[in-house]
Amino acid sequence: MINFLRLNDIRSKRLRIFLISVMLILIVAGAILFHLYTRIFSSNVDLNGEDTAYLYVSSTATQADVIDLLEQEDWIKNANSLEWVMDKKNFANHIHGGRYQIKNGMSNNDLVNLLRSGVQSPIQLTFNNTRTLEDFAGKIAKQIEADSLSLITALRDENRISKYGFKPETVIGMFIPNTYQLYWNTTTNAFMDRMYKEYSRFWNAERLKKAEKIGLSPVEVSILASIVDEETIKNDEKNRVAGVYMNRLNRKIKLDADPTLKFALGDFTIKRVLNKHKRIDSPYNTYKYRGLPPGPIRQASISGLNAVLNYENHKYYYFCANPDFSGYHIFARTLREHNRNARKYQNELNRRRIMK
Repeated sequence: MINFLRLNDIRSKRLRIFLISVMLILIVAGAILFHLYTRIFSSNVDLNGEDTAYLYVSSTATQADVIDLLEQEDWIKNANSLEWVMDKKNFANHIHGGRYQIKNGMSNNDLVNLLRSGVQSPIQLTFNNTRTLEDFAGKIAKQIEADSLSLITALRDENRISKYGFKPETVIGMFIPNTYQLYWNTTTNAFMDRMYKEYSRFWNAERLKKAEKIGLSPVEVSILASIVDEETIKNDEKNRVAGVYMNRLNRKIKLDADPTLKFALGDFTIKRVLNKHKRIDSPYNTYKYRGLPPGPIRQASISGLNAVLNYENHKYYYFCANPDFSGYHIFARTLREHNRNARKYQNELNRRRIMK
């Protein structure tokens, strides 16, 4: 009987030890699982009061670069746990450059899955009112990953742009000012291809027919539209200004366009064009050479392009700025009438002490 009680006692002790061991194992396993769950699924993104933010990952970024970017912005609570999840998901071999929208409270798992997926948020790229290729390249480089040097190099590469039907002096006309949706990591080549696609879409059958009807190619329309845009900021006047230049072109009269002189001189701050300016020997000097200059003097706006295609049919050959400085112009049919209008404007310039 005593041996039986002792055997039961031994068995009870062993059972207690086993149960305690199991409980300890479960506790340790639970702690490990909780720790893993926390590392993987708990919130690790803190956008400092913002709901969303955008992370720009370069096309050459490494895993360390991505972590550094997040730390520099102070958007993650624990970089070590993020790095651990990245390692487990082999993120280093699945990095995709781009612009990613991250949300406040994201877990490491959500963040890494997003960056691994390559599903980025597009940008709204906008450009207008650009006069030179250098300015244009600078504007674009501020909005996409491609740098201004690669852009300007491409824009000046005759072989590269010839496939689009342009030359360095006309290529600025390929870019129709507007807002376009594309990805931040768009390369220079992809950007050029996309803009040519948009250019071709703009020059649809209807516009091409109108250009043919007025005797101008799309590039020539862009050149004239660029002059019209420089002459007036008033959209309701552009068709009439375009009509003046079309009348002069059709009569083979020199355009005598002040903006082309400013372009040739490289100085658009000139308020008063003087005789010395008109003597510059440049193919852009429309006081010296008949016809259109070699290329646009700026990026022609859509309103300017449409103004040329739908120019006003009238008998004006001259115009000058209105002396009331309203931004509008006074139009004339004869040189005598124009000279009279011009004197009024010059007198107002003198009165306001605007000499250059």
